[in-house]
Parts: sequence; structure tokens; C-alpha cells
Amino acid sequence: MENRLNSLAGPPRRGENDDRVLPLINVVFLLLVFFMLAGRLSSSDPIVVEPPESASEGPVADEPIIVYLAADGRMALGDGPVARDRLAAGLREQIHAAPDARVQVKADARVEAMRVVEIMGLLRDTGVKKVSLLTVREKY
Repeated sequence: MENRLNSLAGPPRRGENDDRVLPLINVVFLLLVFFMLAGRLSSSDPIVVEPPESASEGPVADEPIIVYLAADGRMALGDGPVARDRLAAGLREQIHAAPDARVQVKADARVEAMRVVEIMGLLRDTGVKKVSLLTVREKY
């Protein structure tokens, strides 16, 4: 008789299992939202640059002016892209606002050395007094 009652009741309802999974889905969704928001703590560079390696390390100044040089010829000043002919004018504006600011050049490792030297000469001509070339430490 008991078997007959079980067969009349039919299979368990699908909603019963869903009720146990719903809180888990909510927790996973909240964790996903948290990590999406927390993962964006610092702004990314306007141009993807792979810096060359260096054996020396030096201190990094607070709030530097950064000039980016990409391997494909693109350049950026601070947070936005800039054309080569506008680089000097943009630097003059920023140097005028902060005369003691350090300028950092973040060049891709594949950029020709003569191009980096040319940009450093342009920096000197615009009145920049402190220039650093950003590198990464050599891998041993």
C-alpha cells in the first residue's frame, strides 16, 4: 500500500531543489559584483606598453607626468593619447602647472632607442629638468 501511495504522489517537485540553490546563486552573484567593482582600483595606461628590463632600481616620484611610447608609434601624455606635434605644448602646460614635476618616459621595449632619445631631447627643449625612463627589473 505504501508503494502505491508513493507512486501516486509522483516524482518530487522541481521547485523544492531550486529553493535550496537560490541563496547560493545570490551569494555568487554578489561576490561577482564585488570583485568587478573592487578589481578596478587603479586606472589602466592609455596605451599598452611593455617596458624594457633594467638591472637597477630607483625611487618613483609622487604624481609624475608620464609620456607613453608604444611600439607602433602611438604616444600618450598622462591619461590621453597625443600627437607628436602636440606633445611639446601639452608638456609645457603641465610643467607650467607644476614646475618641479618629474617626467617619466614609459616606452615599449620594442621602440627604437633613437626614437626614445629624440623624445628625451624634446622634453629637454620644453624645459623639463627631471626625466626618468621607466623599466622593469631584469629576470635572473
